[in-house]
Parts: sequence; structure tokens; C-alpha cells
Amino acid sequence: MKRILTGASVLALLASGAMAANTSITIGDQLEPPHLDPTAGAAGAIDNVVYINIYEGLTEFASDGSIIPALAKSWDISDDGLTYTFTLHEGVKFHDGSDMTASDVVWSLNRARAEDSVNAQKGLFANISDVSAPDDTTVVVTLSQPTGNFLFNMAWGDAVILNEGDDIEALKTAPNGTGAFTFTNWVQGDSITMTRNENYWGDPAKLESVTIKYISDPTAAFNAVMAGDVDAFPTFPAPENLPQFDADPRFTVIVGSTEGETILSTNNKMPPFDNVKVREALAHAIDRNAIIDGAMFGYGTPIGTHFAPHNPAYLDLTAQSNYDPDKARALLAEAGFADGFTTTLKLPPPSYARRGGEIIAAQLRAVGIQTEVTNLEWGQWLEEVFKGKDFGLTIVSHTEPMDIGIYANPDYYFQYDSPAFQALMEELNNATDAATRFGLLQDAQRMIADNYVNGYLFQLAKTGVANANIRGLWENAPTQGSNLAEVYWVD
Repeated sequence: MKRILTGASVLALLASGAMAANTSITIGDQLEPPHLDPTAGAAGAIDNVVYINIYEGLTEFASDGSIIPALAKSWDISDDGLTYTFTLHEGVKFHDGSDMTASDVVWSLNRARAEDSVNAQKGLFANISDVSAPDDTTVVVTLSQPTGNFLFNMAWGDAVILNEGDDIEALKTAPNGTGAFTFTNWVQGDSITMTRNENYWGDPAKLESVTIKYISDPTAAFNAVMAGDVDAFPTFPAPENLPQFDADPRFTVIVGSTEGETILSTNNKMPPFDNVKVREALAHAIDRNAIIDGAMFGYGTPIGTHFAPHNPAYLDLTAQSNYDPDKARALLAEAGFADGFTTTLKLPPPSYARRGGEIIAAQLRAVGIQTEVTNLEWGQWLEEVFKGKDFGLTIVSHTEPMDIGIYANPDYYFQYDSPAFQALMEELNNATDAATRFGLLQDAQRMIADNYVNGYLFQLAKTGVANANIRGLWENAPTQGSNLAEVYWVD
């Protein structure tokens, strides 16, 4: 009898353990964020943790890319398009227990648009002329001019709402949001853990906890998934392994699209890249298909400008910068570089950059451009390339949604300074008619393609793998980050 009871106890313990395991998930990611304040950093790795899950904005992106209500349950727009009146959800609290009110929204938006703002996407707030709070649940935003993309802008991770009373510097390691998960722990160099917010104002998260584990090496990522140490890897760094996962009934392969324009980014102010003929030569020296096949194992769509192919306004301009090494050599000779030149190629950690960099270095060498290749960690890349602008060439995927507007910022790291493009973006920001905006977006695509601002490579595919019993992971990535509150296990 004692042995029978002991066996039953073991079975009960095993059953309870299995149930406990299914209330949490471990997600793999390749890039660890430099900090956790999305309003003070450009790294998409920040949003991969905190967007929607810990921090929320007035609006947010749904999995299909549409804009849906978040902290604002509704809004009214004046007939002239200049005044947005947002009605906030009642009873929303920050994770520290303090109330989230309209004054927090006013403070957050004013901080983002302030002259000394460190927001990486300050342009999102450029047309705001005033923000006020008539009462605790009402926010009135007045624009200086109609802005057709305003609700879209408010859905970015850079526009999330912070607690007015918080120590901003402390938020970099201990975020305090309103989302369905609360920040629990960060073991730097290893993982970040979030726990379900039991006092969440909306629908609660299905999981009790989420751990994001950072694995930069593709081989280690493969081993971690195969061993079950990681339950899902939404953007798996070794696409060559996906067929093996697909053939294994333990796993589900999830392939979708992203907003990630992957580019050979070029320092437009650094000689010789300040010469458009050199930039054009660079474009014709690149064989996009060889890069997609060699670095991404066929996953990726060629692009000829900085715009996502799944967007209705997309123009296929790849023929304008087709692979033509003879033309590249001729253009270099016209620019005074018949014997070529040497430049730097600084690569961040993602596989598309490291693997793609090897291929591109060989392609450039074939036309006389020598590259001094340096592999940088993510924090180094942000400091040296993105902030310091100390580079000739780099490879990076811009995963922000419909972000062609970055080309209107002459201080952005690739330093393209075109008054004509800046005027075009201002016209686009002021336009509210859909047909007008469509045409202006296509004009913008043509302009940066004509100026060969960067080498446009491919649209990054979302290549994910997960335990076959997991549901709710986003197939596509309409923005950086996703709603992990929707994720759950099935038997």
C-alpha cells in the first residue's frame, strides 16, 4: 500500500509539474537590449521586451499591422484635423501601484517632443503644438498642422506612456509600465524575466511568466531549441536549420514578414561616399540574390529602396540598382577611383549582418573596393556607428514600421541631408488624403533610390520556430516587439 501511495504521489507531482511548466515560457532572442527605456534608445531589442508587454501607448499595433486602441479607449478628431481628444481607460495603474492619469500622458508627450529630448524618433511628435488634460481621463492633443499618420505615430514604442513621478534613469534597468506583464529580473548577459500583472486593467496575460533568454550564437540557439531549453525563438538566427525543425513534429516553423529593410548603410558625409557616383557604384557591385541565398538561405525579398514590399505603396526599384560589376567599375573610374579605395565595414551581431558582410566584402573586392571588416557587439555598434557615426559601411535591418521618414533627418547615422527630401516628408506629414499620401510615398522611394543613399538589400523575413504546443506568437512583425500576453500552451 505504501508503494502504491508513493507511486500515486509521484504521478501527482509529475502532473502538477507539467501544469506549472505550461504557465511559463522561455523565448530565445539574439540581441540583448542596452537598457529598457524605449523612449531613450534606438535599439529594437528594447521594444522586443517592453513594447505592449510592459509599456503601453495611447494606441498600439495589432498583429496584422492595424492601429487599435490601447490606453486610449476612444478618440475624436476635429473637422480640421488639428485636435485629437483621447478618452483614457479608467482604473489603469502603473506596476508600482500608482494611478495612470491624463497628466502622465501630457508629461510623456511633452518630454518626447521637448528641445532636449533624447527620444530616438523625436520626429513622431514634431507636429504637436500643445497637450492638455481637462480631467484625469481626457487628453487633448493640438497639432500645428494636419498629420495623417498621427495615430500611427502614437503606436510606436517610442511613444509609450511613462509615470510622471518616476526616476527616468532608473527605468533603464527597472521599467514601470501599465502592461500585462511586470518586470521581474534582468540577469545581464543571460536573460530577462517578466511576470503576469495580476492588477492589469485589460485582459490578463495567459501565461504567468515569460523569460527572454539571449543567445547570440546560431549554433547555440539551435542546440537550445532542440534540447527544450528555449520554448520558442520568434526570429531564429540560423535559417538553414528551419527545414530540420519543420520535419520534426515537436516544432512549428513560423515564417512571416517584418518591417525590416536590411541595408548596406553608407556614411553619406564620409569621403568617398559623399560622391553619388561612388554610392551608385556600390549599389551595382551588390548581388542581392547571392546575399539572400548565402546569408539567409533564401529567406528574404529583394528591395531597391527603403520600403516594405508588402506595403500597398511599394515600388519595385530593384532594376535601378541591378547587379552589374562592370558598371560599378566604370562609375568608380568616373568618380576618380579607377584603382578603387579602402573603407570600413562594421558589423553588428545578427546573422544577416555577419554572414551578409562576408559576401558583400567579397563582392566589393571584385570591383576594387577593399573593406576592413570589424565585428561589433550590439552596444559597441550603437555607440560607435549609430551615435558616433564612425563608419564607412555597415549592415543593419531597420525594423521600425514604415520608417522612410528617417531620411529626412540629416543627423541620422547615415547622414543623408537633402532639403528636397525633407520638404517631401513635410508634405507627406501634412497630407490626410489617402491617394495623395500614396503618391508622396512613391515619390519618396524614388528620390532615395535615385540618390543611392544606401545599398538596399532585402526585406528581412520573420523566421521563427516554436514548440508545437505553443499558440499566439505573431506570424508577422508589423513593429518591433509583439504582444506576449496572447501566447499560451495547448495540450
